[in-house]
Amino acid sequence: MNRIEILRKYLDEIILNMKDVEERRCAYVHLYGVAQFCTLIALKRGENAELATMAGMLHDIYSYAKMDTKDHAHKGAALAREILTLLQITNDDETKMICDAIYNHSEKEAIHSDFSEVLKDADVFQHCLYNPMFEIKAHEKNRYEKLKAEFGIA
Repeated sequence: MNRIEILRKYLDEIILNMKDVEERRCAYVHLYGVAQFCTLIALKRGENAELATMAGMLHDIYSYAKMDTKDHAHKGAALAREILTLLQITNDDETKMICDAIYNHSEKEAIHSDFSEVLKDADVFQHCLYNPMFEIKAHEKNRYEKLKAEFGIA
């Protein structure tokens, strides 16, 4: 089994055990949507698509596992490190890349490493494309406009 599927199996157990059906649906849609956008953006930008996909899958697992969004990026990075260590599917450098991206993903106005930017942009894409009739959040508008231009979307 490849690393993404090992991680998916582990995360699916967390999500399937969520009691609130609506939150469970949101978890699947958001985590796997962001993971797919991570893959697309990483491939376009020449970043590691496998690790980006894993970062997308893990980036908000803390929020859904604990039903707590307070400081979720920082707490989520710690939980992601625990999960990756438990599963033994990444080396120390890969774990650091993934966890750094998760740690920084809520800081949409700041610029971090190219790899971290993949996760932030994937998160914005998923939020904005989930329902194109929703109003774009102010802190995501600039990133969304840049992403549309990068991908040739009018």
